[in-house]
Amino acid sequence: MKSLRFATAFLAVLLSPAMLAAQTSPVVSSPDGQLQIRFSISGNGSAAGQLLYDVSYRGKPVFKQSPLELDIQNQSPLGTNAEIISATPVSSVDETYAVPAGKSNPVRNHYNAITFELRDTAQFERKFSVEARAYDDGIAFRYGIPEQSAIRVLRLTEERTQFQFSKEPTTYPLILQSFRTPYEDQYHMLPLSNIHPAWLVGMPLLAEVPGIAWVAITEADIENYAGMYLQRDEHHENTLVAQLSPRVDEPGISVVNETPMHSPWRVMMVADNPGRLIASNIVINLNPPSAIADTSWIKPGKAAWDWWSGSYAEGVEKPGMNTATMKDYIAFASRNAFRYMLIDAGWAAHTVGPSASDAYLTQPQPDINMQEILDFAKSKNVRVWLWAHWSDIDRQMDEAFPLYEKWGIAGVKIDIMNRDDQWMVDFYRRVVKKAAEHHLMVDFHGAFKPDGLRRTYPNLITRESVLGMEYNKWSAEDDPDHHVMVAFARMLAGPLDYTPGAMRQATRAQFEARDVRPEVMGTRAHQTALYVVFESPLAMVSDYPEAYNGQKELDFIREVPTSWEETRVLNAKVGDYVTIARRHDAEWYVGSIAGWHAADLDISLNFLGTGQYMADIYSDAPDASENPTHTTLEHKLVTKNTVLKAKLASGGGQAIRIRPASAVEAGAKKH
Repeated sequence: MKSLRFATAFLAVLLSPAMLAAQTSPVVSSPDGQLQIRFSISGNGSAAGQLLYDVSYRGKPVFKQSPLELDIQNQSPLGTNAEIISATPVSSVDETYAVPAGKSNPVRNHYNAITFELRDTAQFERKFSVEARAYDDGIAFRYGIPEQSAIRVLRLTEERTQFQFSKEPTTYPLILQSFRTPYEDQYHMLPLSNIHPAWLVGMPLLAEVPGIAWVAITEADIENYAGMYLQRDEHHENTLVAQLSPRVDEPGISVVNETPMHSPWRVMMVADNPGRLIASNIVINLNPPSAIADTSWIKPGKAAWDWWSGSYAEGVEKPGMNTATMKDYIAFASRNAFRYMLIDAGWAAHTVGPSASDAYLTQPQPDINMQEILDFAKSKNVRVWLWAHWSDIDRQMDEAFPLYEKWGIAGVKIDIMNRDDQWMVDFYRRVVKKAAEHHLMVDFHGAFKPDGLRRTYPNLITRESVLGMEYNKWSAEDDPDHHVMVAFARMLAGPLDYTPGAMRQATRAQFEARDVRPEVMGTRAHQTALYVVFESPLAMVSDYPEAYNGQKELDFIREVPTSWEETRVLNAKVGDYVTIARRHDAEWYVGSIAGWHAADLDISLNFLGTGQYMADIYSDAPDASENPTHTTLEHKLVTKNTVLKAKLASGGGQAIRIRPASAVEAGAKKH
């Protein structure tokens, strides 16, 4: 009996939950059961002990077993001699939360999760963990390093996370020159094998795994870490590997961090069609809740803007960066009920040229009477944003932000960072935190991709990180094909300050880049539809005030919201066209854009409720391919059974406002 009791006790130790977990592969599936991520440890050959993961969708492999590894200075890598020592049971979260602005509101955050602990079999004292979440529209995981004597300060040289596709995908990469370059270029369409191993690929990266799924790789919740890029691994077929932005002070190191710490989330958005990825909220869902208790002062809206048109204005004698011109733009904003006016570079006193750094952010230059401008704006019910170079903000935010709050400034547009190393990532967080303390919103230009920080600090209302309309001033890169790709790629990460609203359209053959009163390629209806297609809670009305005189599209621009309760993608063909419907209160807005290939689209209105609605339809005129400023406006009664026909010209578009017919009738009687 004694020996039996000993054997039973020994067996109980062997079969403890921790030991059982170590013998199995941690798995977590999405709430709908269609997506699954599985972790394992390789058991054979020279790679024995390698931590791996694989992802499947609807039973088919999306990513085959891919290594997970952290390379630490003067230590062996974590993940190459790994042993799972414990795992939590799968947990579930299904919550909703409100946001001051976004593509949907409230936002649903629904996922299943698992966390498992590992140790290094070569150095038992080294431990780490992996946390994974499975959503219906994506998978995410991150590394964790607990406090431990073996790693008191993590000095990370590389993160060797790999993404091994199950078969060769078609990719749509944003190829960047270096870790110190803007996220501002056109997208390409390439088989993965055609991506040169030396190329640095920005995220989100969109890819189609043929016959299986559409995938986008990105990251979320970057805190005290470096931004991630992708490169093709020339030694492994169909494989991308992570590359971290190196530190400026120590180029051989990417991250220096005291333990405990965790990496950002490595995100794989997955769906059966690319439109579902556009509607996803996974990136903001992977960030902590709002750190701002009262967000009532955070207001989305449209802004008049002096920079794009070259500070041109017909309503003042000498247009430029001066008080009279700024007041002209403010008056324009007021007439059209735009909430804001953004005063761009050149307003502050400088030690050198007006576009350089070294500005005195608390002192306007002589041609700008800030008090007169602010008093005028207040009398017109318009609030002001101010532009600043990031280095000036870094030196002066403790002095400038309290002053801006006293002045009544709504927000700051901070520009030209063009980095996402660990220091710069921390700078973004310092800025939005300090800005929130003084009720200032933030728009980052010259920025890296969104990572969902706007959930934690919703005063970060938008950011650029896109080749935007400004490029028309010096190049022909910003064309209709690019706009379509932006919707399917860059916009997956979050809002983008593309700055639409141009009133001078040109054909591809006629287009001429110029700095003052610039023009754009694509049709007027295409440009109008961008206010719906592109998500940005702060939307520029970019042209000079008088450019909109007598233009019927101004009615649409005036009324279109910049924040939404619901978003649906109705038509989606990557590279060719997209149709997005967005709801604000009881009204729907529908935007369709095409690239250089014309498109005939059916737009089903089955998302409408019961009853009749009035649709105001701004479309390409029959001759819009040759005369891109020409549009038509049709008012049409519709119901949820209506299917509208959209005939998009080359570079064309269509913009629709849909209101309950009863509200239109009531408004007509009121007036």
